[in-house]
Amino acid sequence: MQRALTLFFVFLGTSGLLFGQQPRKPKPIVKDSISSQAFLQMVEQSLETFYAEYAKDANYDSIIDALEYEANQIPEVSDEVICERLTKMNEVSPFHLDCNPTTISVIRFFNKNRRSFIRIALGRSKLYFDMYEAALDKYDLPIDLRFLSVIESGLRPQVKSPAGALGLWQFMYGTGKMYGLKENSFFDERMDPHKSTDAACRYLKKLYDIYGDWNLALAAYNAGPGNINKAIRRSGGKRTYWEVRPFLPRETQGYVPNFIAAAYLMTYHAEHNLVPMEAKIHYSQLDTICLSKGVHMETVSRLLDWDLDEIKSLNPVYKRTYIPQTAPGQCLTGPLMKIGRLVSLEDSLYAMERKTYGAGGQIIIPQNNNSQVETKSSDDSDSLDQMALAGYTFINHKVRKGETLTRISQKYKVTNSQVMEWNNLRSTKVPVGKILKIGQKIKTDTPEILTVERADSVMGLVYYDSLVTVYHVVQRNESLDYIAAKYKVKPEDIKKWNNLKDNWINLEQRLLILTTIKMSKPGLVPNTKIEETPKPEEKPVTPQKKFYTVKSGDLFNRIAQKHGLTTQQLQKLNPTVKPDRINVGQKLRVK
Repeated sequence: MQRALTLFFVFLGTSGLLFGQQPRKPKPIVKDSISSQAFLQMVEQSLETFYAEYAKDANYDSIIDALEYEANQIPEVSDEVICERLTKMNEVSPFHLDCNPTTISVIRFFNKNRRSFIRIALGRSKLYFDMYEAALDKYDLPIDLRFLSVIESGLRPQVKSPAGALGLWQFMYGTGKMYGLKENSFFDERMDPHKSTDAACRYLKKLYDIYGDWNLALAAYNAGPGNINKAIRRSGGKRTYWEVRPFLPRETQGYVPNFIAAAYLMTYHAEHNLVPMEAKIHYSQLDTICLSKGVHMETVSRLLDWDLDEIKSLNPVYKRTYIPQTAPGQCLTGPLMKIGRLVSLEDSLYAMERKTYGAGGQIIIPQNNNSQVETKSSDDSDSLDQMALAGYTFINHKVRKGETLTRISQKYKVTNSQVMEWNNLRSTKVPVGKILKIGQKIKTDTPEILTVERADSVMGLVYYDSLVTVYHVVQRNESLDYIAAKYKVKPEDIKKWNNLKDNWINLEQRLLILTTIKMSKPGLVPNTKIEETPKPEEKPVTPQKKFYTVKSGDLFNRIAQKHGLTTQQLQKLNPTVKPDRINVGQKLRVK
């Protein structure tokens, strides 16, 4: 009976599956309508906005406004107040930030005579201090060491001392080499912010391990361990900086007081009415790409419409504008959006570099009897593209006895740097008989070129006979086949010109295309039918003025910073206004 009941309940359970209850079907997957490329762009723009707001964040606004300082006012601060502040700093610092007549005297000197230096360093600190702090944390070093770079270089990576010390941390050549900083004709890693900071951390950690006192470690960083050891012996074996200070070289006697003054004023700058200079870019707004091939910064500048001076400023490690190919690859630092675009356009970058500067494939025009000239057929599309894109023809010059690089450069009206880059020279010395490739600008009487259909997608055009190099910016829903049909070329050719491995292209990617166009003016190309395209007149845009009404407690320099201006820019917009005599209710032009 029990067995029958068991079978009955089993039957009931299975019958539910057989007759009534069906297994639940999974819900269909909802497909995200946003493309991966658009999603990445949205994330990058969000990060850019966040970091831009983060970079503007500062606490000196409220402090200065509360203290009601006037522009350029130097507040009176007593010795007692300075000592109280140094005591507070000492509580959270392993350094001996002693308050004595020497340190007070140096602090007052900096506050009165080096205010611009501190303001500039405060502005530059936005670019370097976050990176310093991460490196110091990695090696478990005091965060106050970030102020050391201020007195060493003023946070300028390309500054060089008369003795030959170079970079943010002022490494001598031998010390830099000892800590792995490389140098050649194209770069010097003593000027690399990241690598030199890492080396400085390792060196400072070693010095502290030797002396067990951070002030003595700082003195050894400046004068070298040998001078510190001599001073210790002459002092009778004393082991603190202030005890051995009288026996140190004169420069080193002022080194630690300078460090204390810089640390103090950069910590209490608001209380001393020291307003930081405007920071062009914050460290958090930067990104880096490491390159697999050598490129010129000029190529990057053209590809991304990125100011060349900013590229050089953010990449001080490079002596020239050429970034060589090395293993591992050399890296390029820049704003998040620029580097993000460069990552997606890396293939186009190398293609443009090869066609602008690459050896071979140039059409050579004879210049004079002293030059050895090579020619190529005008049917070679690579040659035409090279000439059009670079704007140069190249001749081969054979170095004669008595000729120097400078004389050769002057003869062809080019610079030494250009000749060295074109020929991959590491020295200005050129042996007799060497063949040098010399670039000469193409001269053309062509006044203009016709705009192509959908000119909003064309970044630039260069004319050569009836052949034109076009930069097409990929629009939404465009495929490689569609673009090829548009310009009446083959998809395989587009892939070859841009060094593409497959048919995959990205939104807003720049593609180099060789095509022919119809000229806008008669007489440019013989026997060519002219179809002129009317160009709409562009009305000049009048900049809209914007004014700000001065409120109680406003200062001229604070008004400038609140509106994204420098004091000089605000003064230029209001030439009749005296910065130290603005009144409540007065209107200032801020745009």
